[in-house]
Amino acid sequence: MDGEVKRLTERAAVTAGSYGASYEQLGAVWGITRQGARKKWPDAVSRTAPTAVGTSTLALFGGTAELVRSPSGGWGWTGRGADGTAGAAPDGAPYATAEEAAAHAGAFLKEHARVGSDQP
Repeated sequence: MDGEVKRLTERAAVTAGSYGASYEQLGAVWGITRQGARKKWPDAVSRTAPTAVGTSTLALFGGTAELVRSPSGGWGWTGRGADGTAGAAPDGAPYATAEEAAAHAGAFLKEHARVGSDQP
């Protein structure tokens, strides 16, 4: 069980890093220091990657969603599920991070997956 938890936390850290999270942010979420996060997940954050990603596409459960950073710095999303249902984040880019917007977009895509499809 411990190995699976470590694998999943590393995967979450790498995903967050790919969306622009810093080691400081990863450490804050996990209750450890920035240095502790860097030691625990040395490849999670790319030093050359920009921290302000403008858009990103998420493809899960047969649907797609686009994550968009607003001029105010918040994040939103628009998407279409595999069943054809369109959806979007509430107006005003309410999410503080790309990871939070991706989680909500992913939940929408899962809810509107093809019948019988439970794989991303």
